[in-house]
Amino acid sequence: MITHDIIIIGGGLAGLRAALEAHNRGTDVAVISKVHPIRSHSVAAQGGVNASLVHDDSWEAHALDTVRGSDYLADQDAVEVLCREAPERVLEMEHWGTLFSRTRDGHIAQRPFGGAGFPRTCYAGDRTGHNLLHTLHEQVLRARIKIYREWLVTRLVVDGGRCTGFIAMHTPDSKLEAFRAKATVLATGGYGRIYQRSTNAIINRGYGISLAYHAGVPLQDMEFVQFHPTTLLGTNILITEGARGEGGYLYNNRHERFMEKYATGMMELAPRDIVARSIQTEVDEGRGFDGGYVQLDITHLGEKKIEERLGGIRQISIDFAGIDPVKEPIPVQPGQHYSMGGVSCDANGATPLEGLYAAGECACISVHGANRLGGNSLLETIVFGKRAGEHAAGYVQETDVQGENTHLDSLASEEQNISDLMGGDGESFAVVRDELRSVMQQDVGVFRNQAGLQNAVETIRELREKGRNVRVKSGATLFNFELLNAIELKGMLELGQVIAKGALAREESRGAHYRTDFLERDDEHWLRHTLAYQTPEGPRLEYKEVTITQFQPKRREY
Repeated sequence: MITHDIIIIGGGLAGLRAALEAHNRGTDVAVISKVHPIRSHSVAAQGGVNASLVHDDSWEAHALDTVRGSDYLADQDAVEVLCREAPERVLEMEHWGTLFSRTRDGHIAQRPFGGAGFPRTCYAGDRTGHNLLHTLHEQVLRARIKIYREWLVTRLVVDGGRCTGFIAMHTPDSKLEAFRAKATVLATGGYGRIYQRSTNAIINRGYGISLAYHAGVPLQDMEFVQFHPTTLLGTNILITEGARGEGGYLYNNRHERFMEKYATGMMELAPRDIVARSIQTEVDEGRGFDGGYVQLDITHLGEKKIEERLGGIRQISIDFAGIDPVKEPIPVQPGQHYSMGGVSCDANGATPLEGLYAAGECACISVHGANRLGGNSLLETIVFGKRAGEHAAGYVQETDVQGENTHLDSLASEEQNISDLMGGDGESFAVVRDELRSVMQQDVGVFRNQAGLQNAVETIRELREKGRNVRVKSGATLFNFELLNAIELKGMLELGQVIAKGALAREESRGAHYRTDFLERDDEHWLRHTLAYQTPEGPRLEYKEVTITQFQPKRREY
């Protein structure tokens, strides 16, 4: 059995920031990660991180943009924390070594992003997440924080109403081990790979979220799924919002800048949910190009500016589409990108389960509400990663380590579960997974309606039954990825069911949740958060009020 005061599950930005804060406060902290930390999906974030750094801007203006962008579902006290602490966290990253792009007078450069009334998105070319992640990884290495690489956490251990650690599998040899901790922090990212078309890495299957769900923690607002407007046709690799922030245009097959019809004031820089629906509408009504896409044109920016500010996008377009955006437009379509929902927790990362914290995309605090603004996700990781590490450190100083018996019992039980998956005739994980992805893409996508959502709920219920019969054909112990996929499939199916059932119940359109049979936002009945609790029969839904402080809900227009 391995023991630490605090163990962070996840090696991305939120996890590393939490680990660094816990270490700086004198605790014995470790990080456990499914992949090497610099392969975490944080590395793929491109466009930038928001902060009100200049005198003309303010944290209050940032907060208003965030709340309005959320379609007024964000908890405004949490948004105030996010926006007030943003400048300090961004400058801290700069001082630790992040190489932000610069203005001519040496200040951190900031670009316009969708839904923002001010250019407050700090960027490092179009590789901002890459730069931030490497900076934090360097700081964690400098602090000599222990990192357990290539471990899949399979179960949280709960003893006496407290989370006291977890069971994890070592990928290189498939051996299970019990980890004991006074506090555990989930920082496991999103679940994009339950959809057919996603910008997310293959590792993003949402299993960390399902760990909390299994342990009795409610999942919040899971029906709110962000579809990024511009992903590369064919691969769905992210094409940063920064391309539009730098002045890119969206064209349909008539060479019309069609965003003028949908958001006259902000055009291509309207919030993501609006731009994604606009593109999908153009395609569905026959004004897209064959193959279901529109064009993102940045050719007028010129090679120098493209290479300087969007060099990564140029390279991606050349490598994966054979297109040089200096010379021709990029074919783009909406793709699943981000989860506004996640593990229910407060602004300190504390979940309803004592000893368990959450931060980053796997958490729902809620600062994004029904729609996240670009540039706020990277900010969330460093603001709330820091706060989760800080408060977990305070908690463990007053907490004893629990006994070993519960961990040993959980280890034995998990060993039996793994054994039951191995060998014999049964369903293929890949068949069940692909059916799940298909129904999520078709019925729980950009546009939703009752018939489609009911079909999704029923189909996923049937897939969960099939999932119980999944068996692993490979008997390998070394890097048995078939086994890892089979383990994570159960969590994917559960998250799909929670998303679909929450979307079916919410009879309104708000932010990224757009019902063609309920076209208007309904504050009277639905200005509230969804909470999903696990039961043997499937998710049980409850609701709680949204926290409103400064900004009363208004009609969202751009």
